[in-house]
Amino acid sequence: MQPGFSYTLQATDGLARAGTLTTPHGSVPTPLFMPVATAATVKGVDIGRVAETGAGVILANTYHLHLRPGEEVVEQGGGLAQFMGWSGPTLTDSGGYQVFSLAEQVKVTEAGAVFRSHLDGARIELTPESATRIQERIGADIAMQLDHVVALPADRATVADAMHRSLRWAERCLAAHRRSDQAVFGIVQGGLEPDLRQESAAGLVALGFPGYAVGGLSVGEGPDAMRETLAATMPCLPANRPRYLMGVGQPQDIVMAVAAGIDMFDCVLPTRCGRTALAYTFAGPVKLKNARHRRDQRPLEDDCPCLACRQSRSYLRHLFQAGEMLGPVLTSIHNLTFYQRLVARLRAAILAGRFAETARAVAVAWGAAGQAEVDAG
Repeated sequence: MQPGFSYTLQATDGLARAGTLTTPHGSVPTPLFMPVATAATVKGVDIGRVAETGAGVILANTYHLHLRPGEEVVEQGGGLAQFMGWSGPTLTDSGGYQVFSLAEQVKVTEAGAVFRSHLDGARIELTPESATRIQERIGADIAMQLDHVVALPADRATVADAMHRSLRWAERCLAAHRRSDQAVFGIVQGGLEPDLRQESAAGLVALGFPGYAVGGLSVGEGPDAMRETLAATMPCLPANRPRYLMGVGQPQDIVMAVAAGIDMFDCVLPTRCGRTALAYTFAGPVKLKNARHRRDQRPLEDDCPCLACRQSRSYLRHLFQAGEMLGPVLTSIHNLTFYQRLVARLRAAILAGRFAETARAVAVAWGAAGQAEVDAG
């Protein structure tokens, strides 16, 4: 375990866990949700307002920061946190997701991935060694191994090939890593094949990573498949290490994953939905452009401390109708605050032994009807 980095398990309720993640930039309670700051900025929300939402860790994107401004600029700026004015812990993904999302223009070999920049078409080669080196220069508290992500559903041979390659890349990432003040997490792959997930997890645990992520989900599979995959994977991961589900997601997905034993999450939905006038509340989603909110003087939520909830639904709707940029900003702040309140509520429920009751309440509010609102948003 790297100096200054640890995970302490404080309580369980079923498989759900409450703990503390300690990094060189401070300690944060878990479960935790990381706002996505792809290019060292959370879209539309300044760093001070992000801190006010209650966020403990911020996630940035290795691929995008490599393209601009370049890891050397971030390094000269004092590292990721100082560069963007953040005082807490940070995490960088490895660029593995871009290998998936840019699949049509990516060539993956045992050496790594070669693809073209989405900005100018320049050739980019990403290997376990270069992804590790870039993340070391960016200087996040947690760096992710480079992995090979494939779209689901996929045939077993394709999934197995990518999983085994990810395992080999994990070993290379660890061998290349030099920073003693940065932890590297391994990423479990294996698609929807339980035995492949278990083989991946066992191989990563044998390498001794200080934390483990579950990757390759939320890429086309449904919630039942995600639940079954987590059920097969979690027993293979050590209880004294943090567990991170990458790129997830909806409130009901987070509750389901916490119930399976996951500690960390990230997703772009809070700000993406905020920009389209979709607000998250504990009563379910609110589509602010709907005419029924035209004269509604209530806040989005009575007990929410965010800036948006100091205004009425009527005013927030007006901002969107008038094309004012303040509408997306305020709604994004509210959604980010909602996610922090959600994980804090889940943590309190675990500590009090009331997790199942709290989970049911979220499931009722964010069931099929709530999901339909989000999908149509």
